[in-house]
Amino acid sequence: MTFFEIIILAIIQGLTEFLPISSSAHLILPAEILGWRNQGLAFDVAVHVGSLLAVMIYFRSDIVTLTIAFFKHGMSNQQTAESKLAWMIIIGTIPGVIFGYLMKDWVALYAREALVIAITTIVFGLLLWFADVKAKQTKTIGKIGVKEAVIIGLAQALAIIPGTSRSGITMTAGLMLGLDRESTAKFSFLLSIPIILGAGLFSVIGLLESTSQVNWNELLYGAGFSFVAAYLCIFLFLSWISRIGMLPFVIYRLALGFVLLYIVLG
Repeated sequence: MTFFEIIILAIIQGLTEFLPISSSAHLILPAEILGWRNQGLAFDVAVHVGSLLAVMIYFRSDIVTLTIAFFKHGMSNQQTAESKLAWMIIIGTIPGVIFGYLMKDWVALYAREALVIAITTIVFGLLLWFADVKAKQTKTIGKIGVKEAVIIGLAQALAIIPGTSRSGITMTAGLMLGLDRESTAKFSFLLSIPIILGAGLFSVIGLLESTSQVNWNELLYGAGFSFVAAYLCIFLFLSWISRIGMLPFVIYRLALGFVLLYIVLG
């Protein structure tokens, strides 16, 4: 890849991993519009590592607190708010792991089509708008129980379908369950850590088994630009979300979806 391609693809990954606008929809645009070649598994691993480091560093104090609380109180009858939240993250991760493992081959064969991505980008964008407008948004992150964790986890599992957006569908589910915008966004980001980590490890295994040559400069630049983009994205999104709501992202998703439809059907 050229340096320009590395920068653009890394920034796309860093931004769209956490914004509710679908990373898969954006990552096919350079290939569809500009004719860029597939960036390859190694580069995918690198930019996901950058995104993972960004969310872990941003929430480092939460991660430390939740981890200590889980090992101290998680197995006892005296649960704290922090150990309970750690359990909810674990419970919410399980559906995505199961569905991801069972459905990955089917998705690779049948769902990674521009038409599918265009439709899901539009449909799940409208669902996000409905949830943002109609939901009560009265619960904080501390009110997440097993029911909420399972439902949000099942929603995250749907994100294996390209165009759905992992962050978008988990925030939609959280809003529908009555969580306020900041709480549903924070839980979505925390929930992303184990799922991105697991997907990254799975990809690393595939990379180690591959015989393809690796350009380490591309990987380092990709991880670096992805990290910066993802960190800024998380910071700005959490700062603005309570004021701007989800409508700007819904409008963007609809525009993107119809552009993809035009490309595919035009």
